[in-house]
Amino acid sequence: MVSELTIDDITGLLGEEADSLLNHKCDTVGAEQLHLPGSDFVDRIFIPSDRGNQALRNLAQVFNHGRLAGTGHLSILPVDQGVEHSAGASFAKNPAYFDPENIVRLGYEGGCNAVASTFGVLGMTARKWAHHIPFIVKINHNELLTYPNTFDQIRFGTVREAWNMGAAGIGATVYFGSPESNRQLVEIAEAFHEAHELGMFTVLWCYTRNDAFKTGGTDYHAAADLTGQANHLGVTIEADVIKQKLPETNRGYEALNAGDSSYGKLDPLMYDKLASDHPIDLTRYQVLNCYMGRAGLINSGGASSGHSDKAEAVRTAVINKRAGGMGLISGRKSFQRPMEEGIELLHAIQDVYRNEEIAVA
Repeated sequence: MVSELTIDDITGLLGEEADSLLNHKCDTVGAEQLHLPGSDFVDRIFIPSDRGNQALRNLAQVFNHGRLAGTGHLSILPVDQGVEHSAGASFAKNPAYFDPENIVRLGYEGGCNAVASTFGVLGMTARKWAHHIPFIVKINHNELLTYPNTFDQIRFGTVREAWNMGAAGIGATVYFGSPESNRQLVEIAEAFHEAHELGMFTVLWCYTRNDAFKTGGTDYHAAADLTGQANHLGVTIEADVIKQKLPETNRGYEALNAGDSSYGKLDPLMYDKLASDHPIDLTRYQVLNCYMGRAGLINSGGASSGHSDKAEAVRTAVINKRAGGMGLISGRKSFQRPMEEGIELLHAIQDVYRNEEIAVA
């Protein structure tokens, strides 16, 4: 049994950023205006919605599973990199995860609320595991075997197939800003409608992708304003949970409107009133675009960088929680290492959300 991180442990992992992240006061949009995670989240947010009883039951199942059960926060293990990045590149560091059952076991023993993976992984393990940990079937993927590489999200199965295997929810990605985004948006809107009718909840990976988002020497794919609008489009097609990368910068709309170019719409108040340069405030802007938190924001744990993974994961969890987010979705940091170490890392993330001394800013 891994011992639970204390506030002193978390402070140590945050290092020089500890004071800034743990004591920051958000002066943009106050926490009192947000719909924050809590034990009553499904009743408070989704009962007034158009989600049916079976979808409510599956949402409640996820919120009441694992080490974060009853908190309103989510810790999800996502492993679709075998398709998205190639299985060899993803599992070379730990070949045990070529076996899909080890992926599900990691989510279960790691205390996660759910495991998100491919039709193949979850279908191969469904009869043994679907009643032990909620399944989220990722229904589309970008594959990198086509030569030359193309970047598009392709459907790999049907919503009903996910329902038949006992999945509690489905997940999907839309590459907002890409030439293919209109088709992806229509496909996934239809899939989410069918999933809700069948009683499953929905999770949308709201990624931005366009080479033009790299301009003036800055990469704006993780800009708060662009990712925030991607989130807003995600909740528009009734994603119940939004998955987004942690913001690293802002003012993407301004950069893309420089010179003779014209892109989107912006208001200076987006930057002067609704956000600041602080990472918690940037993430809060993402939460605002999730209907003030009615659709929970879970941020990405990011790529594995080795010995610093635990500190990076704790940092992301602190930022997400204090911004008003719902949780973390962390894959490579946990499965690209021995299982016991992966479990320890997942528990560290969960300990941030379990710790009552870390409050919303």
